[in-house]
Amino acid sequence: MSDADTTDRSLTDRIAANPRPALVWAAVGIVLVALEFGALVNLVASLSGAVLGLLDFAGAAAALRGVADAVPTLLSRDVIPNAGYYDGNGYQGTFLGLEPAVAWAVRVTLVYLYAAAFIGWVVNGYFRYREHYREADWTPGDDMVNRFRRHTWGKFGFAMVAIFLVMAVFAPALGPTTVDTNIRNPYSHDIQYWDEDTESVQEAVVGEANVLSTSKGSPDRNVGPLEYDEYGRFHPFGTTTDGKDMFTFIAAGARVTLSIAITSITIGGGLALLFAMLTAYYKGLADLAVVLTSDSIQAIPLFMLLIVVFVVFSGTWIGGLYDGAVLMVMIFVLIYWPGLWRAVRGPALQVSGQEWIDAAKSYGQRPLVIMRKHMMPYVIGYMLVYASMTLGGIIIAIAGLSFIGLGIAPPTPEWGRLVDSGQPYVASVSWHISLVPGVIITLVVTGFNALGDGVRDAIDPQSEGGESAEQAAAGGSGV
Repeated sequence: MSDADTTDRSLTDRIAANPRPALVWAAVGIVLVALEFGALVNLVASLSGAVLGLLDFAGAAAALRGVADAVPTLLSRDVIPNAGYYDGNGYQGTFLGLEPAVAWAVRVTLVYLYAAAFIGWVVNGYFRYREHYREADWTPGDDMVNRFRRHTWGKFGFAMVAIFLVMAVFAPALGPTTVDTNIRNPYSHDIQYWDEDTESVQEAVVGEANVLSTSKGSPDRNVGPLEYDEYGRFHPFGTTTDGKDMFTFIAAGARVTLSIAITSITIGGGLALLFAMLTAYYKGLADLAVVLTSDSIQAIPLFMLLIVVFVVFSGTWIGGLYDGAVLMVMIFVLIYWPGLWRAVRGPALQVSGQEWIDAAKSYGQRPLVIMRKHMMPYVIGYMLVYASMTLGGIIIAIAGLSFIGLGIAPPTPEWGRLVDSGQPYVASVSWHISLVPGVIITLVVTGFNALGDGVRDAIDPQSEGGESAEQAAAGGSGV
């Protein structure tokens, strides 16, 4: 379709003139959403239930969760169960009677295949729009996408971040058991298992089974990666020092960590972008006030500030919200917005001095319109780069606080607390307790940094070959 055929027509008109590519893409999307519609409803219900719970509408929250549980989901432990037991002849309660390890592996494989299909669907939508419905044959964004597709390090970062995000989003389906059953309320649930001594199926309380499945550094008290415990439960990453399944703990911890990190960086980045627009447009006293404020915050040692704030507020109602997650978000927003603001201050000042900004002022456009339409699009790319790199620092800070006994309160899963509990057993057969979450933290942080490098080099081709984004940003990162 030529530019002459699409000029001055809205996107709706262009789709109506050539509907087939859009309809095919939309049909595939409907199928993908339908397969996991129950999970989507459950996510909305969980978020709404949390808000209703804070507002003392516990009954409404419970009713909402009940409705959500009734919506079927394909990639779930109900459809592909792995928590079965051996009855002497074969496995009962597992998917197609498969061994629990195999049934779990089938579910995990399908989850990641679904996630890959969904990502591919989104990417395909962009290229369909570019080929069939975009008015221009070329935009600067095309070169950015092409540069990123050639950026091996950036693609590695994208893959690591995608694996982490899928683990967080699909945490309830990925774990071999559930957080409520194995971590939060183990003494409220029972399991069935095959007793070899009596050659019969027996029942046990999950909490009691966990006590006998601990990993504490000796061969007779250890359940390592890819092993079964005495109750026939499969543990992909082994068990913790209190017998809980590590994979379930780590997957649930990914959701907690991701929620805190993304919420913090979204609010902090929004504040930094707002201040960058205001200081670049008005300069003078506005810029000086933000400089002094940011310098005052950055002059305080980061980890010391985190510890002091947590010690002061840990016993208050703020510290108790979502086991300390809200307090962590508030602290990270306070700490990280100055560095993000300094990272985009240089580009914002550079854009504010361009001729088109003066032209917009002369035509009487309002300051907010100028900032939003003429300045922000040229600055937001730098914000995306530094935000992705800062996410790694936040993840390390979350784990570090939990490692020293602060941060997210138990029993809510958090990676740093797992590293701390396994520290005494690093040189023993229970090495997995600290090593596995430590490796995951390293990979995730490296992934976010690599993704940031790829996005930076895609946005600014001059940065390729070693020139840093800090040089382009002229204001310093301060992160």
